[in-house]
Formats: sequence, structure tokens, C-alpha cells
Amino acid sequence: MTSPVISTEPLGFPWATADPFLFCVHHNDAYPEGNDKLGPRASLTGRDIGQDFSGRDGWSMYHGDVVPGFPQHPHRGFETVTLVRSGYIDHSDSLGATARFGRGDAQWLTAGAGIVHCEMFPLLEETKPNPVELFQIWLNLPGEDKLVAPHFAMLWGEDIPQRVFTDDAGRVTRVTVVAGQLDGSRAPSPPPRSWASRSDTDVAIWSIRLSAGAKWMLPCAAGSATVRNLYFFAGPSVKIGEHQQKSHAGIEVKASIDLEIQAGDGECEILLLQGRPIGEPVAQYGPFVMNTRAEIEQAIADYRRTQFGGWPWPVNDPVHPRGEGRFAKHADGEVERRDR
Repeated sequence: MTSPVISTEPLGFPWATADPFLFCVHHNDAYPEGNDKLGPRASLTGRDIGQDFSGRDGWSMYHGDVVPGFPQHPHRGFETVTLVRSGYIDHSDSLGATARFGRGDAQWLTAGAGIVHCEMFPLLEETKPNPVELFQIWLNLPGEDKLVAPHFAMLWGEDIPQRVFTDDAGRVTRVTVVAGQLDGSRAPSPPPRSWASRSDTDVAIWSIRLSAGAKWMLPCAAGSATVRNLYFFAGPSVKIGEHQQKSHAGIEVKASIDLEIQAGDGECEILLLQGRPIGEPVAQYGPFVMNTRAEIEQAIADYRRTQFGGWPWPVNDPVHPRGEGRFAKHADGEVERRDR
């Protein structure tokens, strides 16, 4: 029998992905109690502040110097999809949009012609730890859409479908459908000019959690050109068809067949990324992703000249007050509020 597994690759930082995705970063930080400035109640001595990816004591400050996270920085030519599993993110951008989101929420940001944004991780709990876990997925844009107007969208956790499947032994698999559709459930709409918004690209982002020993049949993809990757990132082992995987890895599988997945002796988790490849050249320089080197040089020149609309916030790393709940203020002034 031909194996459904095409290739495997150990998970690094970031995770390697296939067209139309650019990469995926899995942040998983065991932050301590928060101080009165929403940073860690711990000494920062010995960390490379402003560039701390050390993972020391189980967490990093990244580019933050008081609150962990990523102060203002630009993007052009692609999209970010940020799915928060625990903790919170405070977002602000050059469109004037701002938000606090977490608890299963996702943010979908089309950088397009250019946007500047920040993503800070406020540590809201003063008397207990503040774990923060999230995926940030970079999804490419085709050349014709790389200079579209930027767009900020929130996909609230309450609105993201979760399907529950039970096998013959009563063991449960839960699938959260962030993009695409599964078994009649469709994810909230992506931004209008996303590659995922096209009807023929078969883009899917699913978070799959199987209880110990659970079996689940992953249905075949809708598109004949779809490329499908499974990122096994938590749990002792998983069986994909007849392939036993005992280490965490990115696993490319055949998308054209139904495929049985079975957890090993403990609960396991998988992130699925799939889609029809864009099939265009990729030129990347830091936060800019275009098709040619000349377009990268133009992106740099445009950012230096315009700052992609400028930064409307008084500091580079704004955070909201401790008592603020989950909310989003969109560029047009519309405000959405959700319970914390």
C-alpha cells in the first residue's frame, strides 16, 4: 500500500510551510505574574532586551522592553493570521484600528500595499502566571493583490466553528475551523482580497485535538491541486494512515484521499494548513514579501517615504488598561466588545 505521507520535517522556529503559506510561528511562553505595567514580575537582567528570543525560564520578551511582544513594524504583500490559544494580544495599527483579543480568537490582517502594526502580550494576572500561546501564520498574496488596500478583521472565538467527532470507542476529536469548511461548518469569511476568499483555492486552517487513542477520518480536500500539511506539535505520538509519527514534525500528506488519524497513548494536537499554491516567485526581505527584488526595493523606498500612512499612536508599543476586556475598534470607528 502506498503511504499517504509524502514527507516529514522536524518542527523548527518558525515552521516551514508550503505555498500559499510562507511560514508559521508557534509562540508558547510561560510568563510569570504581571507587574503594574503589564510586563513580567521578574528580573529582565541578562536578557537581550529588544531582541530577546532566548526562551529563558520558559519565556521571551521578543522585541518588547516592558511588555513582551512586537512594537510597531511594517508589512507589505501578504497576510497574517494570528490564532490565540491562551493569553491576550493588544493590537494597534496605522489604519487606526486597535484591539485586545485572546481565548480562541483569531485576527486576520491583509497587509496589502502596506500597514504598520504592533502586537503586545499584556500580562493581566497579578497573582498567577500568564501563559501565552498562539500561532501566527503568514499567508501569501498573489501578485495582482499585493498592493490592495490593507484590511483588519477579527474572527471572534465564539464565531469560529468547532466540530466534535466521536469514534466507535467513544473517544473524541475536536476540530476548530479557522478557515475553510468541514462537515457543513464554514469558518467566518476572510478579508475580501485574501487568497482564502477565492472559491477555488481550498484554503483551510484547522486546529485538531484528539483524545488519547481517538480515531478520526480526515476528509479529502476539495481541490485537485491542493497541498496539505499537518503540523503535529503536541502529544507523544500520532498515526497517520499506517505511518507512525513519534516526534513533533510537519507532515505533508496526500490531499486527494480520506485519511485516518489516530492519537497515541496521550492527547495529541495537529495544526492543518492547506491550499492551492499561488505558484509565483517569492521575494522576501524581512517584513516585505513581493514577487521580485525590484518590488522589494520599491517597498523599502515607499516605507521610508510614507511610513505606510504613519503611526497614529503616542508610543511604539501601546497596551490597553488591565481591566479592558476583549474588543476591537475598526478603522471606520466601529467598536465590538466581547466578554473576557
